[in-house]
Amino acid sequence: MEAIIRGVAIYSILLVIIRLSGRRTLAQMTAFDFVLLLIVAETTQQALLGDDFSIANAVLLILTLFITDILLSYVKKWMPTAAKWIDGTPTVLISLGAPDYRAMRRARVALEDILCAAREQHGLERLHQIKFAVFEIGRHISIIPAEERE
Repeated sequence: MEAIIRGVAIYSILLVIIRLSGRRTLAQMTAFDFVLLLIVAETTQQALLGDDFSIANAVLLILTLFITDILLSYVKKWMPTAAKWIDGTPTVLISLGAPDYRAMRRARVALEDILCAAREQHGLERLHQIKFAVFEIGRHISIIPAEERE
């Protein structure tokens, strides 16, 4: 029973910490972020297993983590407010060609990241060519190009 409580507790703690640390994509991960992820993974493993390194305990923890994830998906389905808290909401980074630097700072997205997404998605080269840039829940940036003036 202790392993199940540990699993749910660590899952919940990691979920809160990841949500509070900001929304970054794996593609935006720096070397520092990757090293931090490795350290967190090792620390989490030690916290989950404690002194019991048996295969049975590992399987129990894996099942606990997956069941917790499945239960949270149902909670998000039944309670939209919980879904917003767990997953966040889309963030408008550029509106009508004007960058929202406060939103960009909160989402930890640089203007260069937005321009990169604009080039990749639509071949846009300049800021004024972007009508909207939205940092989506799925951690990618959606670009809506401005209407071309004739």
